[in-house]
Parts: sequence; structure tokens; C-alpha cells
Amino acid sequence: MGLAALAISKLRRDNYILKIPPYLSALCILVGVVWLLLLPLNEYSRQTYISENALLPGQVHTYFGGSEQNIFRAYKHEVDALAEASSDDIVKKLGEIFKSAGLKVAQQKYSYISSGKTYAGENVYAILQAPRGDATEAIVLVAAWRNMDNVLNQSGIALVLAMARYFKRWSLWSKDIIFLITSDSKAGPQAWVDAYHDAHSPVSAASLPLKSGALQGAIVVDYPFSHRFESLHIVYDGINGQLPNLDLFNTAVSIAGGQMGIGTSLQQMWKHENTYKDRLRTMLRGMMNQGIGHASGPHSSFIPYHVDAITLQTVGEGWQDEMAMGRSVESIFRSLNNLLEHLHQSFFFYLLMHANRFVSIGTYLPSAMLVAVNFTIMAIALWVQSGRPLPKETVASKPSPKAPNTKKSKDNEKSIESSEIPSETITVERDLFLPLAFVTGTHFVGLVPLYLFNHSSEAMITPTFTAFTLTSILLPHLAAYGLARTFPPTAQHLLLIKALALLFLGMFLSALATLNFSLSLAVGLLLAPLTFIPLRRTHPAVAAAAGLLFNALAPPSVLLAVSAYFKLPVGQLLLEAAFGWDVWGMWTQVVVWCVWWPAWLTGAVLFSTSLMPLKRSVLISKRAGESKKKV
Repeated sequence: MGLAALAISKLRRDNYILKIPPYLSALCILVGVVWLLLLPLNEYSRQTYISENALLPGQVHTYFGGSEQNIFRAYKHEVDALAEASSDDIVKKLGEIFKSAGLKVAQQKYSYISSGKTYAGENVYAILQAPRGDATEAIVLVAAWRNMDNVLNQSGIALVLAMARYFKRWSLWSKDIIFLITSDSKAGPQAWVDAYHDAHSPVSAASLPLKSGALQGAIVVDYPFSHRFESLHIVYDGINGQLPNLDLFNTAVSIAGGQMGIGTSLQQMWKHENTYKDRLRTMLRGMMNQGIGHASGPHSSFIPYHVDAITLQTVGEGWQDEMAMGRSVESIFRSLNNLLEHLHQSFFFYLLMHANRFVSIGTYLPSAMLVAVNFTIMAIALWVQSGRPLPKETVASKPSPKAPNTKKSKDNEKSIESSEIPSETITVERDLFLPLAFVTGTHFVGLVPLYLFNHSSEAMITPTFTAFTLTSILLPHLAAYGLARTFPPTAQHLLLIKALALLFLGMFLSALATLNFSLSLAVGLLLAPLTFIPLRRTHPAVAAAAGLLFNALAPPSVLLAVSAYFKLPVGQLLLEAAFGWDVWGMWTQVVVWCVWWPAWLTGAVLFSTSLMPLKRSVLISKRAGESKKKV
């Protein structure tokens, strides 16, 4: 034990040990990125499969067809006639159609205000009571009057009306079926599902006069044109990166591709050749949607309430008609009708890279964890370094020049010289007040952009962003100058500020990776330069390159890049984010403005401070003075 303790003590005092963490952090980031790039390979991904045996996808014969096609066309003419009608006329007519099929009908009005803009409408829904059920469970068939592209969902509405009439004739249902038609694809579904679970605000949405049992699943139909379609695009991304149970997605793929012969696609990959490149692109597109955390369709509003939901979106022009779409919906509902309990056996955390290929959380999570742990490694190293005195200094007491040159004084000099203490063996007391106050203050400052961008009007959102971007450029330099003038930081203060910022970042991203893997990984990679930002002066060319890179990875810069990728004005993107905050309960903004931006601001201030002359630490000189007094 003595030898082991001695070896550990020597290792702790070894200056070379603190040179390892930067390389170890860089290795963690590199391995994390390589790990992610390996996932599309067959050796690291798996074939999809059905975990819940009760689903039995594609095992029943579907009967939707024949005369039902004439009924569908009649309903489509009714929808065309209502294309330019008012909301009240549309709801009244749809309610009459549902009542004529023998269903109970109800309406719900809603009105949300976001960024000074009002989103109002009225939902209409009907309930088919299960002949073999006790109204304790229900499945929802949804169609929005206008889809996410604000296009009239012509055939989708007609199909839901035809399916309502068709399902009413069957006595095999063990779960109630709710047919929901919303005014739009964003606010309408959220208002209805909030009110269904009594989680709504009476100011924004009316209560539902008619309810059924616990929702077991929801299928959304998006069929906005009249011609035949080529394939089904399955949309599954939920709010804040949540996903439906993988069994529901696999059931839809199995029924569409296996039973109906309809091709399926995801993440807008219309031509997927199942190559490494296509798998990687599909996976990265899914990660981008998950990281942003927005609603990708009406189904997204159901997922936060643990209701598994997907959107079936028709794409292309081919030989598949509305009857094929109807039979697909019928077969999916027959599978959900077989369930004895809520879907739970398959995965809720996964990355899809093909309709038949995925990776689970146990395989992809190490990638984000490795990126997050690099911050923790450097935080620990900086903490240890902050407890050591400045380099090339020793704590030694020198003889007084006034002392007489006697034998006694010479003996004292020899004893003092022999008792010189190497600097690496001394632990300096850490002054934590300034570092804690600074790191805490920067995170509280993040509440300012969070409030501004979520409460600015539509006319002011773009000027607010422009002003904030300019402020973000100047703020680090002003903060560094003000800090140097009021509370001049020592070298130890800078080490502790960086250590605390990295420690908080590592802990937060590690926790976030289990909830929203994509957002955690993206923020971690964008903040990776913070780990290696210098705390002392460097070559001017290196400093200029580091400054440009750090500003290019700032949240406002990345937001401009995202708006360019989606081909949207940055003001429109911020309005969508504010709508998500007010209506969907999206919390991506909290991560951006209260975690990412404060960490970036801390790094930028440290970088600006490194370009200024610093006050030398007085801790060691104090100890030297104490040694002189003792002598």
C-alpha cells in the first residue's frame, strides 16, 4: 500500500500528466464522430422486426374497395365544393356527413396567439363506439383540412369520411375509433389532443364535449392531390425529438410494402438504393429533424402524450389509387385493434436509415457520450491545474540583505536553501467567487434572447435578431474589457472559469443525450473548440483563425446556416420556433440560448481576455512573504 500511495503521489505531482487531457479530449471527439459514421454499416445496424406479436401486420384480408370508391369520389366532390368556404360552413358540412354515417359528432374551437399573430380554427370529430369494447381504449384517424405545406388535403379528407362510413358497418372493433378533421396541421391537432387529456388552457382551446378511452395510436392521412400516387412517405418525427414506438412504423412498412405492394420512404429520400451513402444521408436528415425538435406533421402533437402516431403521406405519380391507400389504413387499424396493451416491447429511441434498417440507443448513444465526456476530462484537468502555482516558480525564503555576515546567518542560509519547496508539490487555495459568479451570470444572461425571440412580434423579429447578432459579436470584447477594469482576473480565475463552464456543459450534454441524442451531439460538436481555446497569448495568425472559427460556430451564425439550408428567411424560422414554444411546448430554444450560447459567450470572453495583459497571481507571493516572516 505504501508503494502504491507513493506512486500515486508522484503521478499527481508530475507536470506531464496535465499534458495528456487535451489529446484525450481530441481523441474522444474523433472516436465519437467515427462511431457515428460507422452506424450505417451492416455490422452496426440491424434489420427491423415486429416485437409485438399481437399486431399480426398484413394477416387480415381487407375489403375496402368496389362501391366504396364511388362513395370516396362523392365525398371528394363535397370537399372540392367547400374549398373556399368559411370555417363554420366546413365544420357544419363535415359534421352532417359524420352524422349521416351514424356517428356521434362534436366540435372544438381554438385560438392561439404567438408573436402577435392569431392562429384560430375549429376542429370536428366523430366517435365510432366499438361493438365489442367498453370505451376504455381508442384509435384516432386524423386528416388536416390543410397539410403542413398549407395545401388543401383534398383526397385525405374524403378518405377519412369514406373510412368512417365503411368502419361503421363492421362489428369486429374492440376499440373505439375517433375520426378527427382539424382546420390546420399545426395548431388544430395540438388543441384537440391537449383538450382530450385535460391539459389545455381554456383561453386557447375549448374543452371537448365528447371523449372516449385512452388513446392507443393515431394515423394521419396526407393525400393532397387527385391523381394516383407512387409511394408512401412515412413521417414519424415528434416534438422535442420524441419518437413513436418502432413497432408502429414497422407495421406500416410491412403492410404497405408486403401486403399492398406500395413502396415506402422516409426523411424525403425518394430514391433510396440502400447504399452506405443513402443510409448515412437518411440518418443525418432524421437527426437534423430530431435535433430541431419541431413538429413534422399532425401526428407530432400526439407523441408527447405517449400516443404512438405517424403520418402517411402520398408522394409521386404512379399507379396506386385511393383504394390502395384506404386498404393500407384499414389493415393498420386492424393490427392496432388486436392490441391487448399499449405498444411497449419495441424501441422508443432509435435512428432509422432505411425503411427496413435501424440502430437502437445502445448502439448510437456512445457517440454523443464520447463528445460530452471530452468536456468533463478537460474540466477535471483544468481544476487540478488551477490548484498549482504558476510555472517556474518556487516557494523559497531568501536571506535578508541587512543581516550580518556571521556564521549563524550562513547556517540559516544553508538550511533555508535546503528547504526550498518545489512548486508542483504545493496546492494553492482556489478563489471560486469570481469564476462561479461569471459562469452563473452568463447562463442567466441567456434568458434575455430566450425571452426576446419568443415574445417579439412578426414585424420586430428580424430587426431583433440583427441587433442581437451584432451584440453577440461585441459583447465578448466588452465583457473582457469590463472584467479587466473592475475585477482583474488572475490566471487561476481563467482556469476555473473554463473548468466550471466545461463541467456544466459535460454534465448537461450527457443527460440530454438520453432524451434528444441528435441535439446533444450537435451542440457538443459545435462547442468542441471551447475545449481547446487558449488562455494565454498565441501567434497572431493562430489567434485570428481561432477567433474566426469560434464566431462561425456561434448560435446566430449557425441559425443563419440552418435558415439557408431550409431556404427560409431567418425571421420565418424564428417565428416557427416561437410558435413551437407557445403551442407545442418545444424546448429547443432553452438549450440554444441558456446552454449553448452562454458556453459560447464564456469561451469568447476567455479568448478576448487572453489577448490582454493579465494580473499575475498573488497567491504564491503571499506564501513567499509568509516564509520570509518566519525566517
